[in-house]
Amino acid sequence: MNKSSKRSVKYGEGIFSVISLGFFFIVVGAIFVYTTFVQEVDLFGDIIAFFRDFEIVKVPNTEVFLLPAPKSPDIHLSVYSAALQFSLIWGLYQIAVLALRFVARSPLKKKAETVSNTFSWLATSYVISIFLNEATTTTKWFEFWAITILLIGVSLIIRAAVLAAARLSQH
Repeated sequence: MNKSSKRSVKYGEGIFSVISLGFFFIVVGAIFVYTTFVQEVDLFGDIIAFFRDFEIVKVPNTEVFLLPAPKSPDIHLSVYSAALQFSLIWGLYQIAVLALRFVARSPLKKKAETVSNTFSWLATSYVISIFLNEATTTTKWFEFWAITILLIGVSLIIRAAVLAAARLSQH
């Protein structure tokens, strides 16, 4: 690859970053606008209340572990709902980015990263809907984080599998 090709690829990848940053702000802003004006919920105040509600608690069914958790996880449904909306929208956006990466002939590493990100965000939205958008207890709070850690591992394995499969198909 010559210098101008490398510069072109970097420029193209830079555009993905700028678009993603812009889309991030649009999504966050839209969630706040929707929550405030349609649902009539003070999301900003609810987020502050959520972080003020944390305390160090014993992890259920363990003898040793003490970790931070909300004292009353069941009263923060608006925060969980906003996180669910963001995760779902961002996961769908990653699908669009993946399609654009194929059109723009992005490097394999970037495509694998985007596949992994798509899985992570869509799976996170599903896990939030199961563990946090109902009668949330401290046990559910820790189950959510345990599953989230598991999903990070699966996401990394997906990225490695995409890279390995692509390399095998090239040989």
